[in-house]
Amino acid sequence: MDELATAGNWDPVQLRIDNDTDRDAEGLPFSSRHLVECLRRGAEAFGWSGRDPRIGSRREGRWLLGTGVASSTFPAITWPSTATARATADEHFHVAVNAADIGTGARTVMRQIAADALGVPTHCVEITVGDSAIGQAPVAGGSMGTSSWGWAVTKACLALRERIDREHGGRVPPEGISVGADTTADIAARGDYSRHAFGAQFCALRADPRTGEVRIDRLLGVFAAGQIINPTTARSQLIGGMTMGVGMALTEQTILDPRTGDFVTSDLASYHVAVNADVPRIDIEFVPEDDPHLNPMGSKGIGELGIVGTAAAVANAVYHATGIRVRSLPITPAALLSYSSSSTGA
Repeated sequence: MDELATAGNWDPVQLRIDNDTDRDAEGLPFSSRHLVECLRRGAEAFGWSGRDPRIGSRREGRWLLGTGVASSTFPAITWPSTATARATADEHFHVAVNAADIGTGARTVMRQIAADALGVPTHCVEITVGDSAIGQAPVAGGSMGTSSWGWAVTKACLALRERIDREHGGRVPPEGISVGADTTADIAARGDYSRHAFGAQFCALRADPRTGEVRIDRLLGVFAAGQIINPTTARSQLIGGMTMGVGMALTEQTILDPRTGDFVTSDLASYHVAVNADVPRIDIEFVPEDDPHLNPMGSKGIGELGIVGTAAAVANAVYHATGIRVRSLPITPAALLSYSSSSTGA
């Protein structure tokens, strides 16, 4: 897209807006798609209108300055899941779902979802996760955890509340009451839509043409990902994803030993992840989105979404700064100097 914009002398943001669509490559309609809103809000927040499109036109001392943009998308996946919800006579609730909290806040969000469905404060809800005795649930991957587990939790909690009201007049019996839920049939009954989250990512950076060093100064991500259940944890997760994107763009590389087929970069001394000195100011914004074709929470996954466009935005900014179109990652100093030598015939 960036190369096309350069060849046609078009603004890369406007090019994406002008060619937006409401259907995917297979012809299915998107359940929701607010990429244009992400691009417009991001361009305004980033100050894109003041950008000089000429290559290598801005310099500060030894640094060439560049800015780049890229779109991001990731499918909104939901897999079948089970959950149980139990109420005790002291008006507390125990919800169990075989989720895996790998540091992304699954317990916190499941508790919120359960409390919303039950109509009670969060301190009345206890969540149990990570026990195979609970019942089937998908893994923590593919940006599908909250949507999959949350649907089962919502279904179980709504059924529990309905049973308490219908069978017990709104009061929990002394022995307590429990309900189980399975979303397999619910997911199978959904309509045919292409379900995706979208975003626009912007990058400002500096590149030293003599050494090949690249330093990122600012990243901005604007995302449309359905209902954001917990803005605090969602923002942190997207910052983490964009930090991973920085590593993908500039430092992370897996190298195989051709003699043994083993990995040479097998530890953190040789496999370079982005650290504090590599990570700039990262701003996250959300575009409100109401999508009735997803799940009861209206949520989409965000785990991978922040990673997707970051490296492309960085590479496009490197081109804007240096005029060098890098076609493989990571963009290390050696790689950038190699491209520079190739383009000059050195």
